[in-house]
Amino acid sequence: MRIGLTFDAKLDGSAPPGAPDDWQEEFDSPATLEALAGSMRSLGHVVERLGNGPELVRALLDNPPDLVFNIAEGRGTSRSRESRVPAICETLGIPFTGSDPATLSVAMDKGWTRCLVAERGIRVPLGRTVNSPYDSLDDLPVPAVVKPAWEGSSKGIRSTSLVHDREELRARVMEMLGAYRQPVLVEEFIDGDEVTVAAIGNAPWWMGAMRVLPRKAKGPFIYSLEVKRDWENQVDYEAPALLGASVNAALFEAAGKILDILEVRDIARMDFRIRDGVPYFLEINPLPGLDPRTGDLCILAKGHGLDHAGVIARVLRAATERHGLRSRG
Repeated sequence: MRIGLTFDAKLDGSAPPGAPDDWQEEFDSPATLEALAGSMRSLGHVVERLGNGPELVRALLDNPPDLVFNIAEGRGTSRSRESRVPAICETLGIPFTGSDPATLSVAMDKGWTRCLVAERGIRVPLGRTVNSPYDSLDDLPVPAVVKPAWEGSSKGIRSTSLVHDREELRARVMEMLGAYRQPVLVEEFIDGDEVTVAAIGNAPWWMGAMRVLPRKAKGPFIYSLEVKRDWENQVDYEAPALLGASVNAALFEAAGKILDILEVRDIARMDFRIRDGVPYFLEINPLPGLDPRTGDLCILAKGHGLDHAGVIARVLRAATERHGLRSRG
């Protein structure tokens, strides 16, 4: 099978004026792209790198592949940026992996996602989206976590994102509104275990959980960008997560409902915090990072006995079956 790999690669050079230092955090390194292509080749496929933007459109028009394997995040700050590649593929009638444009747009907007899943009974932290520096913050809880509403890969989630009083809350909200040029989500801080759940393959989904355990148990812990960038020294990953039967059951039940509510396809990773045995949903990433060494989903899968090629094979199998294609691996 000819597979076209769509992606946004990290750019050389300094950040644009005014951009935060994590402006390229979502984009893929050459090592990640080669690992993905290598896993697909090991399954017997021919891989062509298509990138994103105008060159992608030209390639799809000139010589469309049998299937597009989509990991393209999209550049800029639009909440629909992850939907561009699936929308192009749908327009041209080209099969692709992963969720459709509607799901990707909703999942990118953390505020929308909260509203949809909470309406169906999923526990979420207290909080809301702040759209303007003139919005009142008086009703928001503290301590709270402050983060951009339309970002992934922990962009904007720093050690300073956990605020403890209203003065800190206002300062952080104003800072983030300016730096990220999008709404800001403020949520109560759930003091408990940080857990991520991976789902691959559609119904019946393969699901696994991983707990993120800080090595330095000093004060409240958030899984910030500083921690992720230094994960080998900062945290231990417990996969499978040893949470107890009742907590695991509640966690996987919530994860399954979220997949159904948002109509997710093929692959996703969801973040939760566990307080008093209750899972609180934080966010979902239907385009999770797939670097075999640093991607949370890949680390989780490895802990459950599933290597990188195994993850890719399950995603391809789900997509090809959904599109009525034949696939090897």
